[in-house]
Amino acid sequence: RYALMHRLPNLAKTYYCNVRISLISLESLSLLGKPQWVQRCKCNLYPSFFLSPTETEEFGPVFIHEPDDVIFSLNSDEKKVMLHCEARGNPPPTYSWYVNGTEVDSKTDYRYSFIDGDLIIENASETIDYGRYQCQAENSYGTILSRDALLQFAYLGAFSTRARGEVSVREGQGVVLMCTPPPHSPEIIYSWVFNEFPSFVAEDSRRFISQVTGNLYISKVQPSDVGSYICLVKNSVTNLRVLSPPTPLTLKTDGVMGEYEPKIEVHFPTSVLAAKGVTVRLECFALGNPVPTITWRKINGNIPKKARLRKSQAVLEIPNIQLEDSGTYECKAENPRGGTAFKGHLQVYTLPQWVRMINDTQMDSGEKLQWECKAIGRPRPNYRWLRNGLPLNAKDHVEIVNGELTIHKVQQADSGMYQCVAENKYGAVYSNAELKILASPPLFVTNPVRVIATLGKDVSLECKPRASPKPRITWRRADRKLQPNKRITLLRNNTLKIVNSSRADEGNYVCRAENQLGSAEMTAILWVKEAMRVVLSPSRVEVTVGESVVLSCKATHDTSLDVAFQWFFNQKPIDFQQDGSHFEYIQTQVSTVDLMIRSILLKHAGKYGCRAQTSADTVLTEAELLVRGPPGPPGVVIVEEITDTTATLSWTRGLDNHSPISTYNLQARSPFSLGWQTVKTDPDPVTGDMESAMAVELNPWVEYEFRVVASNAIGTGDPSTPSRKVRTKEAVPAIAPSNVSGGNGRRHELVISWEPVSEEFQNGEGFGYIVAFRANGTRGWKEKMVTSADATMYKYRDETFPPLTPFEVKVGVYNNKGDGPFSKVVIIHSAEGEPREAPSDVKAYSISSSEIRVSWKPPNPGPGRPRAYEVSYWKESEQEESGKKQQTVKNETSMVLTGLEGNNIYLITVKGFNNIGQGPDSSCKRAKTQTMQSLTVLLKQEGRGHIQVTRTINPSTMLSLPEGGTYTIDVRALSEGGEGAFSSQVRVVTSSGEPKSNQCSVHCPPRSLIWTALLLVLVPSASW
Repeated sequence: RYALMHRLPNLAKTYYCNVRISLISLESLSLLGKPQWVQRCKCNLYPSFFLSPTETEEFGPVFIHEPDDVIFSLNSDEKKVMLHCEARGNPPPTYSWYVNGTEVDSKTDYRYSFIDGDLIIENASETIDYGRYQCQAENSYGTILSRDALLQFAYLGAFSTRARGEVSVREGQGVVLMCTPPPHSPEIIYSWVFNEFPSFVAEDSRRFISQVTGNLYISKVQPSDVGSYICLVKNSVTNLRVLSPPTPLTLKTDGVMGEYEPKIEVHFPTSVLAAKGVTVRLECFALGNPVPTITWRKINGNIPKKARLRKSQAVLEIPNIQLEDSGTYECKAENPRGGTAFKGHLQVYTLPQWVRMINDTQMDSGEKLQWECKAIGRPRPNYRWLRNGLPLNAKDHVEIVNGELTIHKVQQADSGMYQCVAENKYGAVYSNAELKILASPPLFVTNPVRVIATLGKDVSLECKPRASPKPRITWRRADRKLQPNKRITLLRNNTLKIVNSSRADEGNYVCRAENQLGSAEMTAILWVKEAMRVVLSPSRVEVTVGESVVLSCKATHDTSLDVAFQWFFNQKPIDFQQDGSHFEYIQTQVSTVDLMIRSILLKHAGKYGCRAQTSADTVLTEAELLVRGPPGPPGVVIVEEITDTTATLSWTRGLDNHSPISTYNLQARSPFSLGWQTVKTDPDPVTGDMESAMAVELNPWVEYEFRVVASNAIGTGDPSTPSRKVRTKEAVPAIAPSNVSGGNGRRHELVISWEPVSEEFQNGEGFGYIVAFRANGTRGWKEKMVTSADATMYKYRDETFPPLTPFEVKVGVYNNKGDGPFSKVVIIHSAEGEPREAPSDVKAYSISSSEIRVSWKPPNPGPGRPRAYEVSYWKESEQEESGKKQQTVKNETSMVLTGLEGNNIYLITVKGFNNIGQGPDSSCKRAKTQTMQSLTVLLKQEGRGHIQVTRTINPSTMLSLPEGGTYTIDVRALSEGGEGAFSSQVRVVTSSGEPKSNQCSVHCPPRSLIWTALLLVLVPSASW
């Protein structure tokens, strides 16, 4: 019974609903007059709809929402309290309410009103309306009561305005300032103000505010504590806050309190009850001098790990408390004068929770009802039963034992709504169920019933009337009562079974059902049809991956019956929408369908089934599809034996996918390889009938993984999963270092270098190098061990051999297994040393007022050849240390010194140097720069070819800039030797004839030039 309901009629679309019906009469569908198998019905529906049971069946009330506890603020602008209750039922239920067991009468008290199942209380008052409320829902099938809902009222009164007396104590003494809160509900939050709002008292190890008593505790009073204290309370529901009158705290002048042992002033009760899942806070604070330290422990157990210490350990907080957190807890206060302790027991209780509930039950009159409900809780819950909202007691045919209810020989009067209530002193839970006692004469929903059987097969005619009590069933055919025989059997469920049906069995069969309330008959019309035959071809086919195939399914059946087809793959229906890229359903004729399988993959191999179905018969036939393809991955690869260069591998044979495996390929991977690499094998090749082989020519002391790949005539398959990592055994190194060379170094040094051997070829632990060398022409080799595997150089120093002594050198390798080969012998010369002689024939002469040319001859050939030269120069009037140095790029033998000051004497020396060090200085030479005669100033505007030339003997000049733009200025000196080099360029940018900025380029003129003080005065003028 389902209805289709929609809300958007403008979105009409076409939908298809697949209906599977084993047997259906078209008469019942108001269609044509012969039985049909309905495979697909096409109907216009709407895309936004849902299925909902039509409310034709009547039933008792069931709560959808039961009332919840309510805390109502008396300060609320909304003066109404609403308790919500909602139930469903057919007929729709009516509601009533009870407060503290007394029914609420809205007729006599105008403050009460009902909206559907909700209770509205106008002008609610704590004195009248506080209590526990229950909602009752009732219809013609029974009555149920809701759980209790507690209505509380939130309010906060005002403190008494009476002035509070002064509290006077000695310094060092403890004190308790009383809050004495006003009337309130529910709990409130306490804090204290010091002197004036909002200066709050900060809690620490010396000061504590109890959230139980509201009092302020100061364990040891100090002079800074003197002042006025005000207790502030806040309602946790209404957030309303009120302040107490101030309490003055003063110090006595008759002395200071001495030290005394702790005294616990505030503590948790000796017995604490807490509901499972809440947060428990245990308080403990002591007065004392010195200030006591608070510690906690759990007797005979450990404090839960989730527990937290708050307020300088004065509060033990346990969140989400559980049964295992129950126990005795102790707080201890200690100072140097002594200690004291307090113990209390924490007990966790739980509300009842259902383990087994009762369910709606329908029974025939006279049967036995047994219901059991079971709940857990601490304390253990008790049980009571309600029927239609009233207590149910044991009597006559009713037995009640705790949560078990038994009713013997139920009668119509026992019908109704039952509730099992499990409760302890902390709460109750309700389990509801409806008991229906059926009493009706027999009724057949479908009558007549048409049954189509297959010739030669068994057929069953069902007889299932609705009736209570159970009816007596008889069968007849053509006014004759059917008697069981070899072919006809009456089953225990009143079904008539006919074995090996034939045409002679066709006809009408009548089932009669009868009880004390009446009788009814149902006619079953039996037709016997020829058996359907289905041929699926080809029945076995082999294809190669990537090919396509068509399977054809043809059914031969009674033409009066419609046939429907369905395709299966490995016993599962094929989803043509999801697998449309490979499978296609093709209807070629009414009784013939094809299955097209395209672009076949290995996973498509298996059994394909075609099921043909009529209202009389269902036949399933299968065909096998074999797919040839590359082999599947071989099984687990095991390393059977490992040596320094070989590994014996074994594996299990994978699927050949209907094409014999021809060869196996062994692959290896190491930290030094680029992915997986094919390795050489013994034997070679590894044929398809083998399941083990040896990988050869591996490197010693290398960690390898191995895998195996199979191939056949179709192609190469996926690799196996890798083997576990294994390391080949150690061996003597087999590869010597390459590119042995050397040279350079300092005097008396022999420097030998080489390319290190890769870790892949070190063949074992303890790898190092043996450096062997001997002077050319001598016999004995000197050998030195280099223990670092990453070393690339060795230096040998001996002051007895002269520079550039030739040596025969070779470098070998070794590891813990022994010595490996040496490299080829090469000739390496020892270091030649720094230059031994100074340059000769040094000459220096001036070529302008700022330049001097220096030239020299190199020292005689021999060890310590210069690679370049360094020229040092300084004024005669200055110290050598303040001079400057310039170096040649290579081994040139001349240089021009620039940036000098005119008409000055310079002293100049030259020395050679190389990679080893510097040689001696040459003798000092004197040279005088020329006197400057004039300056040439070149002015050029960027973007134009014209140059303005100005000559002057003054250190400054005035230039005219005729229009806006960018200008460059160069200055060159003229002396006896001719024109010198240009100074660093100056750039000037102007806009519309007004100077904008002037700036030096990156190469500013050296300060040593006399024209660096040049002043350029920029004056706009007419165009050039």
